Amino acid sequence: MTAASAHPAIYVSLSELIEIRHRVREVQLFSTLGQRSPLIGLHHSKLRGRGVDFDQVRVYQPGDDIRTIDWRVTARTQEPHTKLFHEERERPIYIMVEQSSRLFFGSGLLFKSVLAAHAASLVGWAALSHNDRIGGLVFGADEHHEIRPRRSKQSLLQLLSRLSKANQALSTYAHSERDSFVLALRRAREVLRPGSLVVVICDERTLNDSSEKQLQLLARHTDLLLLPVSDPLDHALPNAGLLRFANADTQLELDTHDAQLRQAYRSLGDARQARWQRLADKLRVPLLPLNTQRDMAEQLREHLSGQRVRKSS
Repeated sequence: MTAASAHPAIYVSLSELIEIRHRVREVQLFSTLGQRSPLIGLHHSKLRGRGVDFDQVRVYQPGDDIRTIDWRVTARTQEPHTKLFHEERERPIYIMVEQSSRLFFGSGLLFKSVLAAHAASLVGWAALSHNDRIGGLVFGADEHHEIRPRRSKQSLLQLLSRLSKANQALSTYAHSERDSFVLALRRAREVLRPGSLVVVICDERTLNDSSEKQLQLLARHTDLLLLPVSDPLDHALPNAGLLRFANADTQLELDTHDAQLRQAYRSLGDARQARWQRLADKLRVPLLPLNTQRDMAEQLREHLSGQRVRKSS
């Protein structure tokens, strides 16, 4: 059985990623004419590298940067108005999505690699519908596939094509990945201009001292949206007796009847989640973790609802 004909929970196809465009309306990632996304700050705050490319004036809406208020129009109409700039309307959105052997696993609805691909596709289609420029980087093992941001459907399709090919090439064989996450983050820092939005979709376990440092450096000139992906078995072992794991030439046996072992394993998972949260809090960026146990859109809606609560409190 080829990867392309395998179960969709294990491998993803390009056609499947294209079909995800129909799910964009389920999750309000970016603002539309009648709706304001709780992530609006990623488009209207900071405005790094905005320049003077003025576009239009419209009625002020909650969440707009008060520095862009047009006081002359406000005084004339007796209603607050804000200026929009070309940079805001066509902001580069750079989707970094991991497709490595460590993601080729899942005990829930689908593999982590498939969940990451679905999330990248949803963000891409949402950005395209918002009239933003879309590009990205598919990374894993020793390969990085980069698409420069452009405001075109073709750019997104190129990214999704690269993503599906990388996904279908995955196997349980353990590649030497040379900390591909760090290399990908360094590349993003080289090519992205100030004011870009970087969407990071990676295995929860990729965060270490080196990658955390790179994320902090990247956050100095770009806005970040963090989507770490995990599986229930990343956080807790079942009480199922002796379990055997194999990866290439490596084998491991764990006695899951051992309560201390299960607790130590759970503590490691909790520590990883806490580290992501500390980093998000420090950088003041949204953290939207995803797991393979539940529907992706449902999880994102819950996270965005939480963002609304925090903004209003």
